[in-house]
Amino acid sequence: MNDASATPTAGLAAMPLGEDYSDIRAAIRAICKAYPAKYWRDCEDADSYPDAFVDELTRSGYLAALIPETYGGAGLPLRAAAVILEEIHAAGCNAGAVHAQMYIMGTLLRHGSDVQKQQYLPEIAAGRLRLQAFGVTEPTTGSDTTQLKTKAVRDGDHYVINGQKVWTSRALKSDLMLLLARTTPADQVKKRSDGLSVFLLDIRTALGHGLTIRKLDTMINHQTTEVFFDNVRVPAANLIGQQDKGFRYILDGMNAERILVASECLGDARFFIRRASNYAGERVVFGRPIGQNQGVQFPIARAYADYRAADLMNRAACALFDAGQPCGPEANMAKLQASEASWKAGEAAMQTFGGFSYAREFDIERKWRETRIFQIAPISTNLILSYLGEHVLGMPRSY
Repeated sequence: MNDASATPTAGLAAMPLGEDYSDIRAAIRAICKAYPAKYWRDCEDADSYPDAFVDELTRSGYLAALIPETYGGAGLPLRAAAVILEEIHAAGCNAGAVHAQMYIMGTLLRHGSDVQKQQYLPEIAAGRLRLQAFGVTEPTTGSDTTQLKTKAVRDGDHYVINGQKVWTSRALKSDLMLLLARTTPADQVKKRSDGLSVFLLDIRTALGHGLTIRKLDTMINHQTTEVFFDNVRVPAANLIGQQDKGFRYILDGMNAERILVASECLGDARFFIRRASNYAGERVVFGRPIGQNQGVQFPIARAYADYRAADLMNRAACALFDAGQPCGPEANMAKLQASEASWKAGEAAMQTFGGFSYAREFDIERKWRETRIFQIAPISTNLILSYLGEHVLGMPRSY
């Protein structure tokens, strides 16, 4: 087993407790009040993207939280972005329409050229461009990213791309896509993670020129798609970083992704716990509030304890990330614990509301469906356990 004392602690001394970034939290709550439960039910009925909500967050500058001030953003740390997403979910809204722009941003910020950053970041910060699509997962490889089959072949000052992606959410609502493709065949590389490259694809110019996007019908309104590339030409200038080193660039952003998604889970947990606690105090059956019964009270209380524990782990991961310290174990554990906490809280709310939990007007069933995906994506709980088993506990690789 690896020595636990080797885990980095720099930055943890400054880990915030309580309601940090109270001004941002208050502002997000105020925005969310204008988009009550009916707004989200209507979007789901129409299977539509929450354009008005996204536009307001963009105008308010919150989607540019992580973009440096030099490029027109707020230049805030990851913890501030986490707070934004958490409050959106705690209010009963859903950040799935916007969160990718925050965690995709890291690849462009860390590995993009000065020219790329000057060209795209001010436009994204101003809301004139949307970067919401992340083309990685494929139908035949799933989480085995190093074996993806979409190919990019150099042809003069362009790359020609052929292949397919799936579960590429918001591709129909984004101007740009961060795309991972193979530039050197797998049988010609020394390491399985080599030979992959990252491109910034302009969806607007590629649509109708070899790029086809088809919407997928899913359990929740996540605006996800499958994407087909048939000789799509991408300028070589849109290659991010070095050719064949893209897998490492993608990995750099995955800790941020874990932390931000964990924050959404924590918001969901707060939503469920608040609604369940209030209903348990108000609902009277057999002459007494149902919350007086320990069979109702205990699952909610346990969900709260799980939420608080997950919140502390996520704050620790944020503190390490913002201090520039390694945080892989903490980011993965935060996502694992927060996703399980939100699911347990959802289950407690479903049981507390009983039959009324199935009534759409209470919004428990909508949030219950939405929070279930976090057990699967953006990484499944089992893969996190495999990561911890191998890289933290030193056990043999299981996959």
